[in-house]
Amino acid sequence: MEGKKHIIYYDSPLGKLQIIGDDEAVYSLLFDKEYVPASDGTLPTALAACCTQLDEFFEGTRKDFELPLQPAGTFFQQSVWSELRYIPYGKTISYLELAKKLGDENSVRAVGSANGKNPIAIIIPCHRVIGMNHKLVGYGGGLWRKQWLLEHEEKYTKGVLRLF
Repeated sequence: MEGKKHIIYYDSPLGKLQIIGDDEAVYSLLFDKEYVPASDGTLPTALAACCTQLDEFFEGTRKDFELPLQPAGTFFQQSVWSELRYIPYGKTISYLELAKKLGDENSVRAVGSANGKNPIAIIIPCHRVIGMNHKLVGYGGGLWRKQWLLEHEEKYTKGVLRLF
């Protein structure tokens, strides 16, 4: 059962992030266009954990998030978002490869659409999905953020990003 939802704002190297959740789970994490300060100083448990893990991610000490997530979406979107969580830190995959992993290479456009509707940026790593030609395409937070995230992960893996 959902508790009272809270909205908080997190200062990241990529700008403000809006995080919505309660004591039990994170519901969304999006790049924020308009910042409105939170009126409540008490952070729900899941949101406090989210902020701590984001700090660790941006410091380069966290590669995997361990948070309860409840993104709202269709069954198909949920399956795409679930598969995204298997893409290892510092690796990339093409939209076509992602569609194949989901069992239907003809669903590449639907996979791209679901990827673009991911409501929990960074934690559900949709930034790790790239075009077949290894070009950065389609990122709701802006391609500059996608590039920054991939370069950040590359920096802490001491390797070259590659398709996995």
